[in-house]
Amino acid sequence: MSRFSNTIDASVSTIESLRELETQFDSASVLLIETLQAGGKVMACGNGGSAADSAHFMTELLCRLDVERPPLAGIALTNDGSFLTAVGNDYSFDEIFARQVSGLGRHGDALVGLSTSGNSTNVLRAFEVAKQGGLKTLALLGRDGGSLAGVADVELIVPVESTARIQEAHQVLIHLICAEVQGVIFGPL
Repeated sequence: MSRFSNTIDASVSTIESLRELETQFDSASVLLIETLQAGGKVMACGNGGSAADSAHFMTELLCRLDVERPPLAGIALTNDGSFLTAVGNDYSFDEIFARQVSGLGRHGDALVGLSTSGNSTNVLRAFEVAKQGGLKTLALLGRDGGSLAGVADVELIVPVESTARIQEAHQVLIHLICAEVQGVIFGPL
């Protein structure tokens, strides 16, 4: 088989494996629905491709997924280059998300952290600060969950080794969660 066919097969297999996460998916959706219905906001963070995925996730909430509807409160903590480099320079790269959660997060908000390895120290620090501030937490992880396994209130772990396959699965989960959130909050549109 060609690399092309093998990659497609691996991607399809990974996406199919998401069916095993339906219970966790339901819990993740409820966590965000309850946050937003109570007037809270959702913040998201991650590094590299997971930074892009966290921005994608919050864009789907704040703008829209696939139907015309009012915006939902979502903030990507990955988008302010001046802030990220200032904190990285003045404090530590490990603090770039924790400092934002501390300053922007309020009791009852939610933090979503994405990490394909599960070993992102700055995401772990953000979860620690979130817990101290009374925020709900959701983790989208890969492999075995790494050091972030068991830290969040709800976690969706894609148990494969390939970073690319994990990111593809995270994108499917993001779309599924956003569809569920907007469907429950706004009903059929």
